[in-house]
Amino acid sequence: MLKSSARNQFSGKVTRVVPGAVNDEIELDVLGVGAVVAIVTHGSASSLGLREGAEATALIKASSVIVVAQDPGMRFSARNHLQGQVKRVQTGAVNTEVVIGLPGGASVVSIVTNESAENLGLVEGMQAAALFKASSVILGVAA
Repeated sequence: MLKSSARNQFSGKVTRVVPGAVNDEIELDVLGVGAVVAIVTHGSASSLGLREGAEATALIKASSVIVVAQDPGMRFSARNHLQGQVKRVQTGAVNTEVVIGLPGGASVVSIVTNESAENLGLVEGMQAAALFKASSVILGVAA
């Protein structure tokens, strides 16, 4: 685990690289989570050595994670869609921290407004999904 202010850190192995002229799409296989997709500049992918088989860590700020409480067949443009069960809802003065437990034992943390948490009816034990854009994922590797 890296020391970071990002609440969500998922370490895994690069399973796919789709190179582009400016940005590359990198897919990590994360134990207990599944695939996490990131979009990084081609220069960053190259300098970090992000190729198939490489180890990397995906960092996602909790404020970049969107919570979906009901997903009756809806489709989203966000590349990362992690389905789980709400483990904790902690309400603050303005925002609410939501922890979603994933089937493999990992968790993802989101910060949503209190109004959003109330509108979604977020309570422990309910099914929910965590969504985040591939461009919101920061990748790191061991130095």
